[in-house]
Amino acid sequence: MKSLSVFFKDLGTAVKNPKVLIPIIAIMFIPIIYSGIYLAAFWDPYGHLDRLPIAVVNQDQGAELEGKQLHVGEDLVKELKDNKEFDWQFVSKDQARKGMKDNKYYMTITIPENFSTQATTLMDDEPKPAELVYEPNASYNFVASQIGNSAIKEIRAKVSSKVTEAYADSLLDQVSKLSDGIAKAGEGAGELHSGAGDLDEGAATLKENLAKLANGTLELKDGLSPLTKGVSELHSGASRLKQGSSDLSSGLGQLQAAGTKLAAGADQASEGSGKLVDGLQGSLDGAKKLNQGLVSSEAGSERLLVGLQSAEDGSAKLSAGLQSSEQGSAKLESGLASAADASGQVADGAKGVADGLKQLAQASPELAQNPAVQKLLQASEAVAQGSAKLHDGQQQLAQGAAALHDGQQQLVQGAAALHDGQQQLVQGAAALHDGQQQLVQGSSQLAAGQQQLVDGAKSLQSGQNQLSAGLKQFNAKLGEAAQGGQQLAQGAGQLDNGSSQLLAGVNKLSSGVTTLADGSVKLDDGAGKLKEGIDKINDGSNELAYKLNDAADRASINKTDAMVDMFADPVQTAENTSEKVPNYGTGLTPYFMSLGLFVGALISTIVLKVRESSVPEASGWNLFVSRTFAFGGMALFQSLILTTIILYGLGLEVQSVPLFYLYTFLVSLAFIFLVQMLVTWFDMPGRFIVILALTFQLATSGGTFPIELIPDWLKPLSPLLPMTHSILGYKSVISTGDYSVMWHQAGILAIYGGVSIVLTALYFLFKGKKNQKAQAAETAAV
Repeated sequence: MKSLSVFFKDLGTAVKNPKVLIPIIAIMFIPIIYSGIYLAAFWDPYGHLDRLPIAVVNQDQGAELEGKQLHVGEDLVKELKDNKEFDWQFVSKDQARKGMKDNKYYMTITIPENFSTQATTLMDDEPKPAELVYEPNASYNFVASQIGNSAIKEIRAKVSSKVTEAYADSLLDQVSKLSDGIAKAGEGAGELHSGAGDLDEGAATLKENLAKLANGTLELKDGLSPLTKGVSELHSGASRLKQGSSDLSSGLGQLQAAGTKLAAGADQASEGSGKLVDGLQGSLDGAKKLNQGLVSSEAGSERLLVGLQSAEDGSAKLSAGLQSSEQGSAKLESGLASAADASGQVADGAKGVADGLKQLAQASPELAQNPAVQKLLQASEAVAQGSAKLHDGQQQLAQGAAALHDGQQQLVQGAAALHDGQQQLVQGAAALHDGQQQLVQGSSQLAAGQQQLVDGAKSLQSGQNQLSAGLKQFNAKLGEAAQGGQQLAQGAGQLDNGSSQLLAGVNKLSSGVTTLADGSVKLDDGAGKLKEGIDKINDGSNELAYKLNDAADRASINKTDAMVDMFADPVQTAENTSEKVPNYGTGLTPYFMSLGLFVGALISTIVLKVRESSVPEASGWNLFVSRTFAFGGMALFQSLILTTIILYGLGLEVQSVPLFYLYTFLVSLAFIFLVQMLVTWFDMPGRFIVILALTFQLATSGGTFPIELIPDWLKPLSPLLPMTHSILGYKSVISTGDYSVMWHQAGILAIYGGVSIVLTALYFLFKGKKNQKAQAAETAAV
């Protein structure tokens, strides 16, 4: 109860203040103002179509069908005069044109002059449908033009029925005439049956004679078979002989040409073998000279090996001497370094003596005048200078000795490398000597092989000469054989042509006899089929006479007006009204009630405070309870007023009045809590979000046109927005009575409302604490 105290204080403040109370009362009527006025204006527009003026212009001149006058235009005008669905205005063409221009008529229907004439062309080779011209005044009112389109379809059906009735009447008359014609055809079929009997006897005699002809031609065909086979075998043998002799002649010619080339090649080979003998003889002389040079080279390599071995011994001795010299230079460097140190000490002592004498002389002028002291002073200075120079010389000698020692070390290293190189040269010279020995042996073998090649080449040259002589004699014999082969091919060709002509003549004879035999057999078969066909004609003509007489009896009909009407309009429709909506307003009520409640929720946040209270010290929780009860009460009053006026003011019929009241209250609560949450959190941007959501709901909720007709990119938004679910629930409680759908949609709307309440509570609990701290800080500062 403590939490409700803030709500009652806010309520009392609002009641006492007319400036607040009057707007609150006004927004309770926003949903009914928004939706009720539109529904009242267009509650049942299709029930007043008789007020909608439509111009009708009849220019039909009529026509004649099977000797009867046909005036489809006049019949249609009579039908429309008895029809009260629209305000039909029967005017001239000029009046209709002026009325459309002045927006007096919503549509013009014109019946052309040739309307009846074209209706009579159904039985023509190129029938032309009758055209009923209508012109909707869509620029004046698009909805009225759409209603007119539905009306013209109904008129077209009526005109089609009238034309079909005239055709049916004429067609039934033709059927009666057809019955008389069938009866006469039955009499003719009886006469046909008598003639078919005589024809059957002649066909039997024809078949007997044709059978004899067929047997004779078959015997002639069998006698020609051995002759044809023999001639065919003769032709086949002649063809093979011709082909073989041609191949033989061609092969002999090719063999002669090849023999000529072979003889020429043998002559060239003989000349080449002579050149080969000469070349191999020269190569043999070169091999012998190579062997002599290699023997001399082998002796030189032996001498080189002895010299290198001597040089290797000298380099070893040189290396030993340089090592001894390096040791001596090291000792020299050490002694000169000691001498330099000693000379340094002597120079320092001499300089000290000279300095001491100079100080002594300066201290005793008399002593300084003494010639002996002066000489001693000069001698000490000279000694000091000399010892200094000696020290410098000693240092230079020590440095030279160090450089000498470094050079000696490098010489020792070079001598060691020289000794290693000398050893490698000795080893290489030994390997060279061994290779020279192997080359000497190989050159000896090469010379022996060259001698054998020379002997073989001489034998080859002798054989080539013999081959060349034999090939010349063979080519002469091949020329004679080639001439004989050509003569044989010519004779075989003549034999093949003669056998081919003979085979062609026999084939023509055999083909003619075969054709004659086949023709006689077919004639025999045809005669049999002819007799069978005549038998069938005889039977069929008998049956035809019977059937035609029976058909004449069946085709005789008794034409009545009911029969003609059935032909003209054979299909009727029966409407199932279990799911029918009584009027336009009932169908749009779910859409406009949802729209009115959503707009009412939005305007409520403008009049009612969403974050503030008349109690300054109210906590966040108390503010939440106060605002929730305020908006909940507004939802209750808006739903009660809207439902009551829709039910009893407009006369809406629903499946359940209590559930209609309850469901409207649930929809109103869900909408107002959702709008409250958005405005509480975001203030003016929240109202913009609400307007944006309202815009999308107008397009995607399915309240006017089916959702399937909206663009594909809008379809995913439909199930996410609350008005889609509120409309589905309203359709159930108003029209279908499927309350399970209503409760399911109510559950979804409850989720919208519950989540919105929780988010609103979070705002007041957290933001309220911050506001209290800010107010406490301001109070403390004061």
